[in-house]
Amino acid sequence: LKSGIDILVGTPGRIKDHIQNSKLELSSVKHVVLDEVDHMLDMGFAEQVEEILGFAYKKGSENNPQTLLFSATCPRWVYDVAKKYMKDEYEQIDLIGKKTQRTATTVEHLAIQCRSSQRAGVLGDIIQVYSGSHGRTIVFCETKKEANELAMNASLKQDAQSLHGDIPQKQREITLKGFRNGVFEVLIATNVAARGLDIPEVDLVIQCSPPK
Repeated sequence: LKSGIDILVGTPGRIKDHIQNSKLELSSVKHVVLDEVDHMLDMGFAEQVEEILGFAYKKGSENNPQTLLFSATCPRWVYDVAKKYMKDEYEQIDLIGKKTQRTATTVEHLAIQCRSSQRAGVLGDIIQVYSGSHGRTIVFCETKKEANELAMNASLKQDAQSLHGDIPQKQREITLKGFRNGVFEVLIATNVAARGLDIPEVDLVIQCSPPK
């Protein structure tokens, strides 16, 4: 930061810290990108984001930064908040259109109904059938407790490890490296810990409950 940079990528909290400690000056910013804008503005970050942008935007100025917002879902309120930072003639680009259920055509989707008490046993069978003994599987759970319990459940016939917010970053990296390298076949993760994962050649993805 001291020697000057062209692009800064950061979380709202850390950027705000740097501004408050006079390590970051945003008055000459030319472009602002908010990624995952629906989550960014919904998870308690809205105030922090507004405060940060206040250093780069001047009300009614023609020289405000170009603003780009990216989001997988765009509820009405996202557009309402976005208008604060966009020029009147902003452009909206929709890559989904009316196809609200658009998914990859090469992926088969199945829904299986079972009691929660049977879930671990059913999971073990599904993984065996659809991923085999050496394929990679990611299982998504709602809670950390759920992820830990499933990873240790004897009904899973494959080696499994869990990944969630309570696991230290260093251990997360070791776990992900092991999964990529085939040290174990099943990764059981919470949705939060799994955002932005890039793991090639995953044969099977299981959601333990419909995503909320």
